[in-house]
Amino acid sequence: MMQFVLTGFKQEREFRVFAFEGIAADRVRIAFTVRADLDLSRRYGIRLQELPLICREVLEQREEGEQMHALTFTEDAMRIHASDRAARASAARSKKPPRKPNHEGNGAAWRSPHPV
Repeated sequence: MMQFVLTGFKQEREFRVFAFEGIAADRVRIAFTVRADLDLSRRYGIRLQELPLICREVLEQREEGEQMHALTFTEDAMRIHASDRAARASAARSKKPPRKPNHEGNGAAWRSPHPV
């Protein structure tokens, strides 16, 4: 499996182009780029800080023998990412709060007995 390291980015009009170096198991290094449309990313609520990691995921999801070295983070992929993020947030909000423990016996071990 190839590992990807972010080496930089450049701005090309409305696109942010992230440069990565793919490092194969035999230590061969290959240059890759992933383009992301900033207008679309804002439309889908994807923050600029998230884009490098998401673009690395785009590279990691490509087919093993694929020869393309210049990829694009497409609108469909952004839509799926935004939908998944919304589903995770909804699931986190709908979790039941933890049950509160019974407080009747709390502190009984250190309290002195009451005279009757």
